[in-house]
Amino acid sequence: MAGKVYTKPMETKDSYEWILNQLPYADPFLFVDELHEVGPNGVRGSYTFKDDNVFYQGHFKDGPVTPGVLLTECCAQIGLVCLGISLLKQETKTGEFTMGMSHMQMDFLKPVFPGERVMVVSEKDYFRFGKLQCKVKMYNEQKELVCKGLLSGMLKMGKDHG
Repeated sequence: MAGKVYTKPMETKDSYEWILNQLPYADPFLFVDELHEVGPNGVRGSYTFKDDNVFYQGHFKDGPVTPGVLLTECCAQIGLVCLGISLLKQETKTGEFTMGMSHMQMDFLKPVFPGERVMVVSEKDYFRFGKLQCKVKMYNEQKELVCKGLLSGMLKMGKDHG
């Protein structure tokens, strides 16, 4: 009896993996581990702040805490950029993606410590003429609200150069 042959499903523009592969970031500045839900009106994803990240050595030296600017970046990568890539997916063949932050307003309510996993939830406010605005919320593993805010940016998918 012949053995079964398993093939990996082809990555499509509808897969979460495809969205993650379009992100214009890499370690050590990639703040998205997983996408749990992507829809036309929002995204839910997670990230774990690794306890050996170099920024913890100086922020703060006797009690490390994740800088607010990196919490904002995590919210933007998951809540704004991943959603934007999903919304623009039909406009590209190559997946070239550019984004420029145009506005941010964040409120920080609780610290995030080294090794903590966070969940980011975004809700689309509007998307028109390439500008995407989202309400974002970040929760810790205890489901406590860590920060919340409003983020917007200009999004564009590149043309096929081939």
